[in-house]
Amino acid sequence: MKNLRSTLSILALLSVLPVAARADSPGAGGDRDATMATGAETYKHVCQACHMANGKGGVGAAVIPALAGNPKLASPIYPATVVLNGYGAMPWFNGVLTPQQIADVVNYVRTHFGNSYKDTITVDTVKAMAGPAPHPMH
Repeated sequence: MKNLRSTLSILALLSVLPVAARADSPGAGGDRDATMATGAETYKHVCQACHMANGKGGVGAAVIPALAGNPKLASPIYPATVVLNGYGAMPWFNGVLTPQQIADVVNYVRTHFGNSYKDTITVDTVKAMAGPAPHPMH
């Protein structure tokens, strides 16, 4: 019985101590994750939560458009603009993701989920589109 009381006391104490929480991905307000070195990694850690692992989007608190087979992705400028500036329920990522991460994720989405667009967007094009980050995070 004494061991049970000691164990319960320790568990009670641990439950009130502050614990640092860390999400798997940065989202729109977290730290930039340096391990997002590819478009697939950026999609998994940032985009997948809303657009789903299969890119088919969803309906819930907001309508999240499907990226799978989406004809609006025919030009890389459209998805890059949406990622940079946000649109509807989607937040902006200008200043949150690097131009390289934005170019990589746009190129990834345009070649996956049933999309087979061949042309790509370059980092220099994303930089020119972004200009100075309009929404500083710090």
